[in-house]
Amino acid sequence: MIPEGTSEIETTVRAVLVDALGLSPERAADFRADTPLFGALPEFDSMAVAGVFTELEDRLGIVIEDDEVDGEMLETFGALVTFVAGKALV
Repeated sequence: MIPEGTSEIETTVRAVLVDALGLSPERAADFRADTPLFGALPEFDSMAVAGVFTELEDRLGIVIEDDEVDGEMLETFGALVTFVAGKALV
């Protein structure tokens, strides 16, 4: 579930996935909280993770530490948005 009040974060995460993974905006617009990401999107492989995080850090002015990254936060769109919101809305 994506926390309330995170629409700007959600929009930014969608834009980063479009840019970093080369997804179409239409495809990313269809992502819901339970949309699987890592392991389900061929474009979102282990090599792409660093690019996604770098772009999120740049756009939102956050820092994502290596020890914060785990499979759960990358599992679904909602989990990624929730993690990023927790970093950006502190």
